[in-house]
Amino acid sequence: MNLSSKRWAVLVAALALALGGTACGDDDDSGSGGSSSGGGGSSSLSGSIRIDGSSTVGPLTEAVAEQFNEENPDVQISVGQAGTGGGFEKFCAGETDINDASRTIESDELAACKTGGVKQDEVTVANDALTVVLNPNNPVTCLTLDQLGQIWGADAVSSWSDVKDLDADFGADIARFGPGTDSGTFDYFTEAVNGEEGVQTKDYNNVGEDDNQTVVGVEGSEGGIGYFGYSYYKENAEGLKAAEIENEKGKCVAPSEESVQAGEYTPLGRELFIYPSEKAMQKPEVKAFVDYYLANVNGIASEVGFIPLTDQQLSQSKSAVKKIG
Repeated sequence: MNLSSKRWAVLVAALALALGGTACGDDDDSGSGGSSSGGGGSSSLSGSIRIDGSSTVGPLTEAVAEQFNEENPDVQISVGQAGTGGGFEKFCAGETDINDASRTIESDELAACKTGGVKQDEVTVANDALTVVLNPNNPVTCLTLDQLGQIWGADAVSSWSDVKDLDADFGADIARFGPGTDSGTFDYFTEAVNGEEGVQTKDYNNVGEDDNQTVVGVEGSEGGIGYFGYSYYKENAEGLKAAEIENEKGKCVAPSEESVQAGEYTPLGRELFIYPSEKAMQKPEVKAFVDYYLANVNGIASEVGFIPLTDQQLSQSKSAVKKIG
């Protein structure tokens, strides 16, 4: 599925949820500037909400925004996908209200936000299984972190036959496809695999924030390998193969909702976030949107390929929103 098809699927899923009346109320959110029982705002809400950041989280936020607009058509919501790092640059300069992030905010970004007078807090909105994808003709089924390091590290090997202790014989040349340095997925993956954020071979196809290029590249190359969020894998599973990852207990684990929520898909199971600014949360439309996000996100997440929050995570996120608001 290409990127435009993905956005169409997000729209259809969000509309179906809206028509099905899946939105549920949250008594704690009843005072959020014209909120309705769905956790969002009434039709009297207007204004604009500017969101940017992670291309992994972006489709989830787009789906929430589509459904929110069914009840609040006069609120204009823009959702960009500049990458987690690129989004934080805009956010900390006061250019956006919310930043989508596939990793936690870093110290230099916190300093930039402080300089820009932007106060914020972290709100977990979903879980993700960062998925390593292979060409279906690749006979390898499970990869260790050490093997991933041989493939993606600074001194990366060039052929699958050079990767030590694989569970299958395979001699194709390695063709790597991955995100750019503004991506939170790039940051998370490089730290988890290579032990240091940003350390990765330069011999790879940099797809920027366009994960569809990774799909096309891996599908078209027998030795192809790439990585991105679980939702992109689920949408393109017919043409890709998800590698199992050996966790710290020596168990090969496939990416799935169950393995992530059980804490077994380590270290590539991760949380996904939004960062609303304190100033933006004083705007009724932003407060209503964030409340709506948490009131409905688990149902929407399942529809568009994300892994829902646990009850504990959802409770902590609602507490964080109260603190900001």
